[in-house]
Formats: sequence, structure tokens, C-alpha cells
Amino acid sequence: MRPLSILDVSPVPAGSTEAQALRNTIDLARLADRLGYHRYWLAEHHGGALVASSSPEILIGHVAAATERIRVGAGGIMLPNHSALRVAEQFKVLEALHSGRIDLGIGRAPGTDQLTAYALHRSREALVAADFPEQLAELLAFAGTREWPEDHHFKTVRAAPIETDLPPIFLLGSSDYSAQLAAAAGFAFAFAAHINPFPAIAALRAYRDQFKPSPERSEPYAILAHSVICAETDDEAQRVAAPARVAFRRLRQGRAAPIPTIEEALREDRPADSRQEGTRRMIVGDPSHVRESLEALADEGEADELMVTTNTHGHDARRRSAGLLADEFRLTTVQTPIAARKEPAT
Repeated sequence: MRPLSILDVSPVPAGSTEAQALRNTIDLARLADRLGYHRYWLAEHHGGALVASSSPEILIGHVAAATERIRVGAGGIMLPNHSALRVAEQFKVLEALHSGRIDLGIGRAPGTDQLTAYALHRSREALVAADFPEQLAELLAFAGTREWPEDHHFKTVRAAPIETDLPPIFLLGSSDYSAQLAAAAGFAFAFAAHINPFPAIAALRAYRDQFKPSPERSEPYAILAHSVICAETDDEAQRVAAPARVAFRRLRQGRAAPIPTIEEALREDRPADSRQEGTRRMIVGDPSHVRESLEALADEGEADELMVTTNTHGHDARRRSAGLLADEFRLTTVQTPIAARKEPAT
């Protein structure tokens, strides 16, 4: 059976705060750890309002410390926003502290609007530079897993802690280009169908067909990530999904805002196209429908793992969706000894 994992963007509900959204992430991660999910990844998005996950490297440390066995990683670090050396150091430190539980997912998009990306990059030249493959090569060389060119000016620079290996790398993407790059570089690949569902199957197949073994990985490994909202019935799931549909529609219109309440969303939602829109960008329904839909996509794209992201107004609805999916996928619940349980911070 394929592993099932979670991607969390720390959604901000209307009437709450971004700080509470981050605390909700820790709470959901603890639940996922107990329910038997395989990974828990944190996203990098900038600009606030709708989501609060701007610094996955910080959240990873907190989530890993609050959980016992689940793998924790970035989904992902947007490499053009950062120094390759700094990313290598951050994730070596995380790996040293939580050995064998950290993943480094890397993306090439800024994860924000152009103005915020400009502020992150600090120059227009860096903003338009198409040097992602070179940045990736630098990251590996700083980490000591690949050799620098003989005459490179950074040849003697190494990321500390030097004795710690970089955690496993996954390239992230929502296009054919990302799939081809991951295949050529010999890395694991995660496709973001929740961002761009239409090329998902073709991209996943291209990745597997074109994969070339590398020092990091001898065989391809693909994750299909999709937006999911699961409830006890299809009607309830559609109702709970209305805020996510409205929030995404507002985002496309340049009106990013916290996720509205169900009542507000139902006043603005368009019933005529809700189910069609949900089919494209979200899989919405009862547990059996969601599982069948996810597994059909994974089978078609030959994905090795499924990853779900769930954005609702109420945090309890996210917890309930995770629990229903864990039951439907027959995940193995982890019973943590009472003495080892971590109590939530007060």
C-alpha cells in the first residue's frame, strides 16, 4: 500500500490569527504522527493573509520536536529565495537534531507575488535569473555530496555541521519542466496537483520514463500531492469545502484574505460550478470517494506515495478529515507510551 502523507500551509481562518494557524499546524502534526501518516511537510509561502507558513525551516524544527516518528520536511524550500549555503546549513542542523526524520523538498518558484519576490531576492537581476540548476549544484557542493569545479571560488567552503549528511532531497514542481529536471538530476519528485492538476499524470510518467540514477537515488520515487477535503458524507464535505473554493477564487482575483466561515462562503459560492471546480483542484467527498479518486490518479501517474493538503475554516474539520482518511487508508495508529507523550505548550 502506498504511504499517505500531509502537506500543511498553515491556513489562516477568518476571525482567528496567523499565530493560532501556526499552533494549529503543530496540533495537526501531532495527530498525524499518532494516526500513522508517513510524512508531514511544511510549505513556504510569503505575503500572509491566507496562509501563515512563511518559514518552513523553523516550523520543521518545532514539528519534529513535537512528534515521535513521522518524517518532517519542507514542501518546500523555494531555493531562488535563499542562499544555497544557508539552506544546506539549516537542513544539516535539522538532520543532526532529528536524524533520519528530515526531508528537504526544493522548489524553483518564489511562492509569492512579484513584488514580494523582489523584496526577498533584493535585486531585479536575481529575480529574473534562470539559474535554478546552478543553485541546486551549489547546494550539493556546499553539503559535500558533489564536487566543486576545480577553479570554483567556493571550493573550500563547506556547510556545517560538516560531519552530518544533508537529508534526502525531493524536487517539487507543477509542470513538465520540473519533472524533467528531477529525472535528469536523479532526485525524488513531488508533483503539486493542488496547484496545477492538469499536467500531473503526464509529468509523473515523464519523470519515471526519463529518470537517470544519481549518487542520491538509484531508482525514481514520485509523490502526488493533491488538495483534499473529507467528511462523513459527500454533502457535508462539499459544505466544508466551500470556504476553500471561495478563498482560492478570491486569491486568483488578487483579493487574498483569511479563509471565510462556511456561512460566508456559502453566500458567495457558486453551486453550479462548485463540484466541477472541486474535481479539478480539490478532491471532495466521503472517505471512500476520496480514496478511490486519489488512488485512481496515483495508479494512472504511477506515483509511489500520496500527499494531501486540507484547507478549511475550522481546525476541527482538518483534524476530522485527517482521521477519516487514516481510517479509510488503514494507517497503523501509533500508541505512544503515556510517559513519552509530549503535552501541548500552554
